[in-house]
Order: sequence, then C-alpha cells, then structure tokens
Amino acid sequence: MVLVELLGALGGLVKVRTTADLDSAVFKLHYRVTSTILFAFCLLVTCNGLLGDPIACVHDDNPKLQDNVVNTYCWIHTTFTLPKHLDKGYGVGTGVVYPGVGPHLEDDERMYHAYYQWVPFVLFLQGILFYAPHWIWKTVEGGKLESLTMGLSMPIMRRDDRHEKITLLADYLHASLHNHNFYAIKFLACEALNLINSILNMWFLNKFLGGMFFKYGVNVLNFTETDQEYRTDPMIKVFPRVTKCDFNMFGPSGTIERHDLLCVLALNIINEKIFVFLWFWFVLLAIISSLALLYRLLVFFVPAVRVGLLQKRARLQYKTSMETVSRKLQVGDFFLLFLLNKNLELLSFSSVLEELSKRLTTPNNRRLHPDLEMSVPHHLQEHVYMRNEHEQHA
Repeated sequence: MVLVELLGALGGLVKVRTTADLDSAVFKLHYRVTSTILFAFCLLVTCNGLLGDPIACVHDDNPKLQDNVVNTYCWIHTTFTLPKHLDKGYGVGTGVVYPGVGPHLEDDERMYHAYYQWVPFVLFLQGILFYAPHWIWKTVEGGKLESLTMGLSMPIMRRDDRHEKITLLADYLHASLHNHNFYAIKFLACEALNLINSILNMWFLNKFLGGMFFKYGVNVLNFTETDQEYRTDPMIKVFPRVTKCDFNMFGPSGTIERHDLLCVLALNIINEKIFVFLWFWFVLLAIISSLALLYRLLVFFVPAVRVGLLQKRARLQYKTSMETVSRKLQVGDFFLLFLLNKNLELLSFSSVLEELSKRLTTPNNRRLHPDLEMSVPHHLQEHVYMRNEHEQHA
C-alpha cells in the first residue's frame, strides 16, 4: 500500500500540466506509454496477493524449521539452480525434479538468483528514466510555446480577436527571426536522449539479469519453433520457478545441520512475461526512435526537406509567400513554426504565415508591436533594433 501511495504521488508529479503540444508522437511513446507500462508492471509485481507469497520453500518435518523463517531466509540470502541439470529434462527416471534442480555436490557450479528482490525497484527506476527527457525538455522550454499560442488554438473566435492575435504572433516571429536555433537544438538533444535511454535501459537490464537479456527475446522465439521433446524453456533459465536453498542451523549437540530446501518462486511466472514484453518493446522503441532522430536530422540540415514540409502543413494563398518564408527561415524558425502548426488550427496558422511573409518582403523597420515590447526580453529587443540599423546603413 505504501508503494501504491508513492506511485500515486509520482503520477501527480509527472502529470502533463501544459495545454500546448511540445513534442512529437515518438516522444510521447517514451514518457507517456513506456513510463506508464513500467509503473504498471512495478505495481503488478508488488501485488503478492495475486499469486500468494513470492517464495515458498519445502522442508522436512523438523519442528525447528518454521515456514516464515525459512521463506524469509531463502528470499533474503538468494536461491540457486545447477547449470548441469538445466538441459537434462526432468521427471521420473531423470533424477531431476525441475530444470536446474537436482542432486548436487559442494564443488558443483551454482547459478544464484538474487535479482527477483530488485525487480520492482528496477521497473520503478526505468519508468522515471523514460520520463526524464520530457521533464528536461518541458523545463528548458519554459512555457514559451504555450504563451505564443494562447487563445489561437480555439477553432471558433471573433474575427477581430483572431486578427489581433495573429498580428501579434507574426510581429514576434518577424522580430525574433533567427533567434530560435538554440531552442531547436535543445529539443534535438532531448530526442537523442530518448534514443540513448532506450539503448541504455537494454544494457542495464542485460547487466541486471546476468548477461542474458540481449538474447532473451530471440531465445524465446527459437524456443517456440523447437520440437517440444527436445526444447528447454529459456525463460526458466532466466526466471526459474523452482530453485534450491541451503539452510543451516544447529542440531541438538551443537553441530551444524544442513537442510537442502526446494523453493517455489511463483512471482517469476509474472516476471518472465514482463521481461519478454520489455525486450520486444525496447527493441521496437529503439528502432522507432532511431528513425525519428534520423528524420529530425534531415529536417534540420536539409533546407529542401523543410520547405516541402512547410508547404504540406500550410495553405498559403500565393506560392511566392511560401517561397519567401522558406528562403529566409533558419532551423530554429522552422522548428518553432512546426510546433505552432501542431497547436494552431489550420486557418490561424496559414494566416500567421501570410502575415509573416508580408513582413519579410517589406523592407521597413523591424520595430516590435507596442503590445509585444512588454513581453519580449530587452536583449532581444536590442538585437532587433541593432539589426535594423545595420540594414538601413547597408
């Protein structure tokens, strides 16, 4: 219940509070879909009542061996399986009660399993990591887009109000031309961080599961195509459902008695399905994120691609208006227009581009609109006015 309350508090923290659409669909796959999936899995593996106790160990009738003590001991001190018994098959006549569980000697190789104690914490941490790039972008963006689109996102409004807001927005875009490149670079860095995050989480899970995660999904696919007589479930190797545990205690005369226990890890039935899903999801997410980043790089560094996208997204009355706008825009200007297009209805966005093209084709002084002077930073105003003086002298 404590973890549920913590997750509820985190949900309020990571809730998207802005009304502006600040990113792309691929970006949302990371911080909305993937984070939600991971937090949901974290809750699932902490609901012990679904399958009973996470561990239950079988022991002899010794009155000194209490179930709760034995189970707690084996959960804390980890259980193990024997690699020599993994591929033998199991059942009557094999001497193996379960893959990896059979008779053993002191010098036999053992594979210890301690990760199941940490699965909820790992899933919770991963959920935070996938949300982090969005939080960073929202922080460095600083509400700029929301302030620019305030009111214009409404599809129905008075003509005078619409014209006034469009004029103000066009004035700002004209006055701040070529000053948004760093704004676009910050978004590009956050998109790159999404891709790095996907790959880094796969590497992290591979380390967490003892180097068996990278091939986990491939092994599961190969398992389904193998003859049932000769196949060994790879999920049992990573997430064994039955393991062994050595429990030592003092006998009546003070000698050490060793009890060889058989432990059932019911929770691993859920864990194995969770990590199979995560393997395929992370691979798919890494591929999609790579393609999205490649597309963003093409848009940023190939002007012809930017012109084509702008022509596709807007409906200007004259083709020359589009050419004028496209020719004089830099990467940051285009990116800001791209975000405006996502947040403005089509008529308003086309009108903004028309107004912007008029200002770009008119060699008048780039003075800010009086209403904008109160909201635009002084250093930006000075930059605009110095540029005006330079153009007039030229």
